[in-house]
Amino acid sequence: MTSRHAAQRRARAPRHARSQHSHRVLRGVALAATTVLVFGVAGGAAFATKLTTNVDGLDLDDLVVAAPTPSVAPDPADAAAGRAVNVLVLGSDQRDGANEAIGGAEEGMRSDTTIVVHISADRSRIEMVSIPRDSLVDIPECALTNGSTTKPQRNAMFNSAFALGWDRGGDIDSAAACTVSTVQANTGLTIDHVVIVDFAGFQNMINAIGGVDMCIPQDVKDKYTGLDLTAGVHRLDGVVALQYARARHGTGFDGSDTARAGRQQVLIASVANEVLSKNVLTDAGQLAQFLSAATQSVTTNLSLGDLTGLAFSLRSIDRESIKLMTVPWAPARSDRNRVEWTAEADAIWANMAADVPMLGEPDPAPEPTAPADDTATPPPAAEPPVAAEPTAPPTPGTDAISPADISTATC
Repeated sequence: MTSRHAAQRRARAPRHARSQHSHRVLRGVALAATTVLVFGVAGGAAFATKLTTNVDGLDLDDLVVAAPTPSVAPDPADAAAGRAVNVLVLGSDQRDGANEAIGGAEEGMRSDTTIVVHISADRSRIEMVSIPRDSLVDIPECALTNGSTTKPQRNAMFNSAFALGWDRGGDIDSAAACTVSTVQANTGLTIDHVVIVDFAGFQNMINAIGGVDMCIPQDVKDKYTGLDLTAGVHRLDGVVALQYARARHGTGFDGSDTARAGRQQVLIASVANEVLSKNVLTDAGQLAQFLSAATQSVTTNLSLGDLTGLAFSLRSIDRESIKLMTVPWAPARSDRNRVEWTAEADAIWANMAADVPMLGEPDPAPEPTAPADDTATPPPAAEPPVAAEPTAPPTPGTDAISPADISTATC
């Protein structure tokens, strides 16, 4: 796989020698695409003023290989105009403050959910690829905020990169930077921005849109998260939506992280449907409520200018153009309790790096046939049409899905 670590980093001063950065930062993209869609229509000075008071950012300078510098001056309205953008979305199980009350006390910080979000240069596509936490990958050396560097690790669990940065560097900047470096080293992508979602933030965002309708295909119960739902359509509030996103043990679950990733993708798609189908985008009151929650629920290095410009450029996105999938995987040969990426994964990452549809370009339309020659022998009578076989719906976690595939009407 392509290494992104040939570039040299500048020496980084120890943490105490640099200006301190608050980590109260922009907290809101419960799962990146839906928030930027909502934020894009805000545009007003009142919203900007309100959000600016919350915005700071992750400081990843000199910790990861930087994205290439644009060769032309950026558009003041959208610094990323004309180029693709990759955002790494991480779900953290931080257990302090409100998060401790939700998930219980636990030392350290881990990341159980990772999604690479690719936004095409022409802003016609949003593609999200989940990375199972149990993926076996190579973790490169990671520069930390205290000035030290970790040793590279081979065939390590993917989510140990976040834990390694946190445990050795002692802060969320180091944790995020080590994860970014690991993603770049194993995918060939350049990560432009990072968004870290915690428990409380996810609940806030769901509650801000009034909950989300979900089709629960079978009874589910998980004593670890408190989830207890019967089969059928339910409107999930923030508490239950978070329980559903975290659950993988108990009735209705097989205990795997990969199956949970598929359920999370359905939840994200359902949130996108909720936002795109109701007047969150146009009702000033609902929009203000959503943004107030959004700016208190995630940690990111996206500046207010980055977010507003990117979001405004996505204002015309439709449901069919948002795709979600899990990176193609198979049980690891070295450990059946872990997973390794297949050759299909290489193609997905290569397509995203080239900014073409991650599943490849669609087949071209057939060429029109030439008009019939009146003097030629007439063709035989056409056979009666054969009814097409119904297409099986995509399987979340295995196939790519879009919000257009998700409906509660046939639950």
